[in-house]
Amino acid sequence: MGWNSWDCYGTTVTEDEVLANAEFMRDHLLAHGWDTVVVDIQWYEPTARAHGYNPDAPVVLDAHGRQLPAPNRFPSAAAGAGFAPLAQRVHDLGLRFGLHIMRGIPRRAVAAGLPVAGTGFTADEVADTDSVCPWNSDNYGLNHDHPGAQAYYDSQVAQFADWGVDFIKADDMLFPYHEREIAAYARAIARTGRPIELSLSPGTEVSVARLDHLREHATMWRICDDLWDRWEDVEAQFARMARWAPWQGERGWADADMLPLGHIGIRAERGDDRLCALTHPEQVSLLTLWLISRSPLMMGGDLPTTPPKTIELLTNDEALAVLWHSTGNREVLRERDLVLWTADDTDGRTRYAAVFSLSDSPERVTVPLGSVGARPGDHVRELWTRTDVPHDGHHLNVDLPTHGAALYRLTPCPEPPVE
Repeated sequence: MGWNSWDCYGTTVTEDEVLANAEFMRDHLLAHGWDTVVVDIQWYEPTARAHGYNPDAPVVLDAHGRQLPAPNRFPSAAAGAGFAPLAQRVHDLGLRFGLHIMRGIPRRAVAAGLPVAGTGFTADEVADTDSVCPWNSDNYGLNHDHPGAQAYYDSQVAQFADWGVDFIKADDMLFPYHEREIAAYARAIARTGRPIELSLSPGTEVSVARLDHLREHATMWRICDDLWDRWEDVEAQFARMARWAPWQGERGWADADMLPLGHIGIRAERGDDRLCALTHPEQVSLLTLWLISRSPLMMGGDLPTTPPKTIELLTNDEALAVLWHSTGNREVLRERDLVLWTADDTDGRTRYAAVFSLSDSPERVTVPLGSVGARPGDHVRELWTRTDVPHDGHHLNVDLPTHGAALYRLTPCPEPPVE
């Protein structure tokens, strides 16, 4: 659970903006489980701009071809300090610090033949110049038949560890599935001796058939392309997360992508400065699906300028408890515009249910209690509104707005004492 700079600042986030979001998280979200601050793509690009990438960008590198924060955007990184000062400030707030990195080695390091740290090899010898990202021109892939390829990742990640990095979002890993790159990156993390979480992106075609490999090497992995504030993007996640939900757990997490909520698009890749275009019911549906399917939560909006109504959703502990304490999460019904999910609580007594309407108009839905694993005498509470819900012992009657959802906690009523 954390914040990532992509949806609001794209490639252009600055040190002051990162710290403003970190301080807001400390003050308003940390007590509710949000604890990680992630600087997304091209923090090493001094000329970064909104709405795309600069070709042949003048990325900032050290003498060994490793990316350094652009000092015009991150002043504390001057004189080779890297992200160590910023990471320390984030840690001092009680938070964890993360960054984004592209697969492979910078093309500028290859062109200059820069030495790979700790080896006699050079960047041009270890690169695979036929392996390129289709949407970003910063890097080449690595030739993992060459021993210098692993050495480059080892040196890059060791530098991240020295800076105090706790979380790495490694991009261009899953489309197509770069099996050797993933294994090499995970090996480099293990060699640092520092506990660093590894998140893999983007995930458009990642398959459950890769589950064992993903679990062995990563903490979390995206299961889609970038998700934005459009209902069609959210609706597409229902089928994807139904496929992945049975496998969620401490061995690794399918990631439904960032939450494009609040104030986004400020200097982003897609769209202009705006508040999230999803309606409030659609935002509730998005969060309900992410919670009931146990996706990681990475807030994409600028926290200090996000409306309080959105912050209220992110800090609803009754709803967040579904993410923290549920098990056996699964889709149990999909019929026309109605989708039902259920889960059990780890206490062995409580159950959860989510009711979604995919309809383009408001709907009154009658849900048999048995279809969500409830019993006639159960106490039913809707978690977003924090209200107890009466029922007749047989059905729940749910009034849902267009694209709306309700999230329920089902608790057995105490048995009456035996006289």
